[in-house]
Amino acid sequence: MLLAGDIGGTKTVLALFDAQAGAALIDRHPVLERTFPSQQYHSLELIVEEFLQECPHHVTAGTFGVAGPVVGGRAQVTNLPWVIESESMAARFGFGIHLLNDLEALATAVPFLEKTDLVTLNEGVGVEHGAIGVIAPGTGLGEGFLVWLGTRYESYPSEGGHCAFGPTTPLQLEMLNYWLPRMGHVSYERLCSGLGIPNIYSFLRQTSRYEEPQWLRDALAEAADLTPVIIRTAVASEADICVATLELFMEILGDQAGNLALTVLATGGIYLGGGIPPRILPQLQKGPFMSFFRDKGRFSEMMGRIPVHVIYNPKAALYGSAYDAMALSGLL
Repeated sequence: MLLAGDIGGTKTVLALFDAQAGAALIDRHPVLERTFPSQQYHSLELIVEEFLQECPHHVTAGTFGVAGPVVGGRAQVTNLPWVIESESMAARFGFGIHLLNDLEALATAVPFLEKTDLVTLNEGVGVEHGAIGVIAPGTGLGEGFLVWLGTRYESYPSEGGHCAFGPTTPLQLEMLNYWLPRMGHVSYERLCSGLGIPNIYSFLRQTSRYEEPQWLRDALAEAADLTPVIIRTAVASEADICVATLELFMEILGDQAGNLALTVLATGGIYLGGGIPPRILPQLQKGPFMSFFRDKGRFSEMMGRIPVHVIYNPKAALYGSAYDAMALSGLL
């Protein structure tokens, strides 16, 4: 029995898988699965302990995909005050634990995804065994990539979401100048994530570009998380300021996805993960995302040949952790 986890700033998902089911079935048949609100717990250990109390099976190994950098078996969760150490957790729970960056876990799942798990934004012409890039706007902005090693793909983490934001339009430049003195370092994550969408909205409101309807002001004042309100309003086209916020978000996401494609030469494709892309699929399909993705000067023609997919299966990162645990156990 293998324990897999998708550890995010908003929620933590744990699931138990029967490794004897094999790679073809493991992601479709968890023995037990639970979702926990991350911010209501002081540590991952408390969540695992609660999960195992409900688990009647003996766990032999575990892998957790963590939203933050993992160095030497130690992870600092970017948007939570959690520090996770694989050795101390293994000693506490009695089975080996491997920590992955969450995008490394998501990337691990990509070679196993089926057509029903994906929505294609650009068919392109993928190169067999070409490098693959993964970018995922959720609570934060995660990035990762895969490289072919001769017999299989190997996934690697990245913290490219924390690179300095580079504006590509006059409006984006003005937004950078607005936030730079307020933040000091304006990363892509600060504008292109669940945490970043309210920052785009705030810039548009504070610079008086759009009116904020009273009903929207009231809804935002009552919301614990502004991002879902802004996205829902934009998708329904109920307020111009929200529509403009989402447009800017898609511009920046398209540009940074293109940056990732150039950085790793992702001729095998770019995959959009995270919680936001599946919620704005029609907007991604008809909006500015692909034009900003392709707009790379002399490399624009090459960019148009790169396949671009949205990972529509919300459990992909969890499955990636399970595949990693299988591989480490010699079962994959």
